Amino acid sequence: MIGAMKLEITFPPATDGDIAVINLESSRQHSWSRFWHAPQRPGIAEYIVEQEQLTVQFLGDLDGLARLDTLASQLTRVDNESIRTALINAQVASVAHRFAEARDYLAQAEIQGAPPEATNRLSLSVDQACGTNLEAVLEARRLTAESGRLEDLVPLAALLADLREFDEAERIYCRALHEYQDVSPFAVAWVCFQLGALWGELVAEPQSSRAELWYRKAVEYLPRYVKARVHLAEIYSATDRIGDAEAVLIPAISSGDPEVHWRLADVMDASGRSEEAAAQMRVARCRYRDLLEKHLLAFADHGAEFYSGGGNNASRALELARVNFANRPTLRAFEQAYAIAVSAGEQHFASEILTTAASRWRGTPGFTRSMLAAPKTMGKQRGATT
Repeated sequence: MIGAMKLEITFPPATDGDIAVINLESSRQHSWSRFWHAPQRPGIAEYIVEQEQLTVQFLGDLDGLARLDTLASQLTRVDNESIRTALINAQVASVAHRFAEARDYLAQAEIQGAPPEATNRLSLSVDQACGTNLEAVLEARRLTAESGRLEDLVPLAALLADLREFDEAERIYCRALHEYQDVSPFAVAWVCFQLGALWGELVAEPQSSRAELWYRKAVEYLPRYVKARVHLAEIYSATDRIGDAEAVLIPAISSGDPEVHWRLADVMDASGRSEEAAAQMRVARCRYRDLLEKHLLAFADHGAEFYSGGGNNASRALELARVNFANRPTLRAFEQAYAIAVSAGEQHFASEILTTAASRWRGTPGFTRSMLAAPKTMGKQRGATT
C-alpha cells in the first residue's frame, strides 16, 4: 500500500515483467511469421497491431511504427476492399497520430458497412486525442466504464485528467487497479505510469514525491518500461540524485528511444562528464531527426520539447509545436505551443495561441484551471504522455 496518498491501494499481482516481455517478443515474432504466410487469416493482423503497440508504448521500440506501416501496406495490397483492412489501417494511422488519415479510414469502413461497434471505440479515441467533441466522449466513456474493466476505466481517467478533474481521475485510475483481475504487468504498469504523469506533469503544481512513487511502481511491474524510467530519472535529477538518475536510465539505452540519450546527456553533464554528455546528445539529435522524418506527427510534441530544451533550437521547437497543435488541438498542445512561443520571443504567435485557446476552451473547467488562463505563470510543458 502507498499510505502517503489520499487513496490507499493494494496492488494486484502480476506476471514477472521480464518474463512478460520475453513472452511478448516471442509471440510477436511468431505472429509475424504467420502473417507473412497468410496475411488474410482472421485475427492475426489485429493481434500484431496490439503487440506492436505494446512494444512501442512500453519498450521504446519505436521501429514498431514502421513495422505497422508495413503491415497496413501488405493488407492493402492483398485485400484492399475489405472492411477489415480499412479498420486496421485506421488503427495503424491512429497509433502514429495520423488522426485525419485514421478518420478517413473509419469513414471508408462505415461506407463499406462496418457495424458501429467496430468503429466507435477507435472513433472515440481519435476524438479524445484531438480534443474534439469531449462532452460526447466523456458521456460515452462514463457509460463504457460501467463495465469495471481496466481497458475502459483508464481512457475515462485520462480524459478526466485532460479536463483537469485530477481528483476524479485519480479515483478512476485507482479503481482500475483495485478491480483488475488479470495478471498482465503491462496493464498495471500503464495505470501506475498514468498516475505518475498526473501528479508529476499535469497538475499546475507538480507533486514530485507522489509522482516518483507511481513511476517506481511502474518500473517494478515492468522493468523495461522506458518512459517510466525516463520520467523517474527526471525526478531524480531535479532532486540532485544524479547517480540514481543515471542508474535508472542505463538499462533503457538499448531501446533506441532518443529521450533516454537526451536525459542521460543531462545527467552526465551535471556530473561533469562533458565529453560523454556531448556524445549522448549527438545520438539524441540524430535519433530525433530520423524519427521526425519518418513519423512527424507521432513525435512532434516530444520533438518540440527536445528542441526547446537540450536540443537548443528554438525555431525548430516552434515549428514542431505548430505541427502538433494543428494535428491534435488539445489544451495541452496549446499550452506547449504557447510556452515555446514565449521562450522563442514570438510574442505575436503567443498572443494568437491565447486568443484561439480562449475561443475554443473558454467557459470549460479545464481552461479555467489551465495555465493559459493565467499565462504569466506559464512554464515548461512536456509532450503527451500516452
